[in-house]
Amino acid sequence: MGKKTSGKKSSGATTTGGKDVADIFTEMLRLQGEAARQVVQTFAPQAAESLPDEEDIDALGSAIMQFQENWFRLNTKKDKEGHCFIAPFMADPAQWMAVMQAWYEQFPALDPERQQELWEEGVELWGRILEHFTPDGEDVDEAHKGEGDPHFPRSDRRFADPAWREQPVFALIHQTYLLLAEKVAEAVDEVEGIDEDEREQLRFATKSVLDAMSPSNFPLMNPVVLERTIEQKGENLVKGMERLAADLEKGQLTHTDTSQFVLGENVAATPGKVIYETELYQLIQYSPATEEVLEVPLLLFPPWINRFYILDLNPKKSFVKWAVDQGLTVVLVSWRSADESLAHIGWDDYVRAQIEAIDVVRERLKVGRVHALGYCVAGTTLAATLAILARRGESLKVASATFLTAQVDFEEAGQLKLFTDDAMMELVKRASRGGYMDGRYMAATFNLLRGSDLIWNYVVNHYMLGEDYPAFDLLFWNGDVTNLPAKWHAAYLENCYRDNLLVKPDALEADGTPIDLGLIATPAYVQAGREDHIAPPESVFRLTKTLSGIVRFVLAGSGHIAGVINPPDAHKYQYWTGDRSAASLDQFVSGAEEHPGSWWPDWLVWISEIDPRKVKARGRRKPGSKSNPAIEDAPGRYVRMH
Repeated sequence: MGKKTSGKKSSGATTTGGKDVADIFTEMLRLQGEAARQVVQTFAPQAAESLPDEEDIDALGSAIMQFQENWFRLNTKKDKEGHCFIAPFMADPAQWMAVMQAWYEQFPALDPERQQELWEEGVELWGRILEHFTPDGEDVDEAHKGEGDPHFPRSDRRFADPAWREQPVFALIHQTYLLLAEKVAEAVDEVEGIDEDEREQLRFATKSVLDAMSPSNFPLMNPVVLERTIEQKGENLVKGMERLAADLEKGQLTHTDTSQFVLGENVAATPGKVIYETELYQLIQYSPATEEVLEVPLLLFPPWINRFYILDLNPKKSFVKWAVDQGLTVVLVSWRSADESLAHIGWDDYVRAQIEAIDVVRERLKVGRVHALGYCVAGTTLAATLAILARRGESLKVASATFLTAQVDFEEAGQLKLFTDDAMMELVKRASRGGYMDGRYMAATFNLLRGSDLIWNYVVNHYMLGEDYPAFDLLFWNGDVTNLPAKWHAAYLENCYRDNLLVKPDALEADGTPIDLGLIATPAYVQAGREDHIAPPESVFRLTKTLSGIVRFVLAGSGHIAGVINPPDAHKYQYWTGDRSAASLDQFVSGAEEHPGSWWPDWLVWISEIDPRKVKARGRRKPGSKSNPAIEDAPGRYVRMH
């Protein structure tokens, strides 16, 4: 992969002065432990005869404290080289606090005037909250229990349960936390002596720490957890510790009841056959569901950072099944999860695989060209593939290209750019042993981008409250991680996210051919998600200014997954269409037309108009026939490999 690179060094933060942060954290736990009995005693008079006696209450307070201490000691689990496990929900709190203490010394909040302002605002807040209660801690006005209560000026989903507002101690705790979190976040924007990239890293780190330190995550500070613990006499915490131990063993946070899903039965269940395979991928051709099909087949390239069946969940959500039902011949690439045998796989190999898959489908079905669709990172490499075909004079092999949440210009690539500085790249190398990166680390990274929703929400509900896991196919897919070839992963982060070389003509090459995306004249359909935090719509929109052919841009409601997997029958979200000559996403949105529901039918009309010719769905159109022999049934072996 030819390139010119210029990495940027990042300075590491170190603690200076003050009490050792590990001791600070230990002291905080100790103080919370001493408060445990008092908090439990607060609830005791309200539970009547079912309450445990004083001895049981003392034991219960100790049990809660032990759970909390165990929870934060889990970071001591080491790998073979002595490093702490990197998954963010097991991050070392002392290390987090060390980083934050170093930054804190630069915060404007340390200015005496700012400190005085914060103190005065805090006193005013406490006064407003205490006005809500009588001296005995009872609600003054039952009508003021909603989140719009002026006594509680800040609201957050984590504190939506009425228990957070029914007693002064918990009202003060969560409102004070929200005030401090707000002020710390504001202070980040005023730190001096850092560039914008470093400021974004600080924003992200600050939010991650604030999310982790929310009182909702601490059993001794969460009234809902305390009530459940008293009610169940600690059984919820016992169950939670068992689950936590199991998650530690597998090195991954559990989000759903995996026992409810079986590949090939209720997920990845669209009928088809594996018709071709290499060491890197299998080709699955799906059985036709109509008597006639479009002559030009559809070739799907899912991202290899996840399992392909995001495009084939249950029958009601499956894009694959829907496309087959609309009269398309659908062929899909099922990428193999990397192991040591794929340590040699790099950028060139994925581009070559896409070129090869295009040729295999053309030869198998005896057609001149295919419709190609690339989702996320596979859309990025699809752009490189098309540029190479164009330079080689082979662009007619692809009748159209569909890009789903795909980026080629990474200047505005969002929060994932935070993971490409020197320190993070070193973590990537540490996590990549045997020539591949364990998929659990990538999953943990994506979870961290939405820490409150994908980490701490599950910690509270399933570790602390002991609630049962839901049976949700999307979460099952999300937890079915794939390993990544380390060689490819490092090159992708450095060349695309860090140095943004793909959008620069001939700055990169693949398979011995320089890449110039401006050569691509293939008709293209570009879809972005309005709320996508992985491939921001502003970044995806830039693809429309990079390609030289006719482009239809569609902005879909929701994000990276729900914005794509939105079947028409669900009647959810919306999408916008507009003038392709818009110079920016904002300009596009200002003149765009909103349409209710899924963008899938819009795409079907678009792709059908490119070449409306149809053929009988027989012979080679049926995988496993004599003219189109098969290796095995869909979904194939590769999707089951770990």
